[in-house]
Amino acid sequence: MKIVDAQVHLWGANTPERPWPQGHSQPQRERVFVRQDLLAEMRAAGVDRAVIVPPSWEGCRNDLGIEAARLYPDKFAVMGRLELKDPASPALIAAWKKQPGMLGVRLTFHTAAQRPWLTDGTADWFWPAAERAGIAVMIYTPGEVKLVAPIAERHLGLKLIIDHMAIPRGAKDDAAFAHIEELCGFARFANVAVKVTSLPSYSDEAYPHPKLHQYVRRMYDAFGPKRLFWGSDLTRMLCSYRLCKTMFTEEMRWMTGDDLEWIMGRGVCEWLGWQTIR
Repeated sequence: MKIVDAQVHLWGANTPERPWPQGHSQPQRERVFVRQDLLAEMRAAGVDRAVIVPPSWEGCRNDLGIEAARLYPDKFAVMGRLELKDPASPALIAAWKKQPGMLGVRLTFHTAAQRPWLTDGTADWFWPAAERAGIAVMIYTPGEVKLVAPIAERHLGLKLIIDHMAIPRGAKDDAAFAHIEELCGFARFANVAVKVTSLPSYSDEAYPHPKLHQYVRRMYDAFGPKRLFWGSDLTRMLCSYRLCKTMFTEEMRWMTGDDLEWIMGRGVCEWLGWQTIR
């Protein structure tokens, strides 16, 4: 079984030659985290591949992810960032996936500035354009999963991935999954999948975070193994990379055989069109 992480971040230093945007959020670690660091962590944890999601604090930069995917095409692919308010962005869609390793777009709506974009018309141009171009989208709407429903309904040919299970920021354990039935209701849309990513960070319990297992099982029962994608969000983790993986592969013992293979990597590769490895 090949293990594929559905979300990792890479970032470089904030320098005059490569500045981060004004008002940027704080990085998840004090020092930079580049492809060499990620490769070492993957080797140690037994992770075969990773989907690079450029972090918000670098702005809409995809350069480090693209370079990693160009150098290691069997190891890395990218879900790139796109500036929805930039007048030049619509022209980028047609050739988006011609960039090395580029599989789709990741959009975030978790800040006060971004949150209105889903309802004020800012993002409206993007959904039909991505659907026409066959571009899959990871969408992060913490605490606001209901905002994804109109998109899924109107654009049935658009593959959507709900990031981090749409858990509200700062919520832990049972409170993190107060919306579980609303989330599982999205299983009715064949074009919607869920990233079961960063799970240990949503618990105050010690490993293996037993309170969370029931919610993973509920999502599994709703979406099935082919639309649930394991991932770490590695640089956010307080636990080790290996424990983030073994929480699924060893502790959720009802998850076995082909189902485990789909959740731990095959599913995200097939959903995004990244050639499956055996």
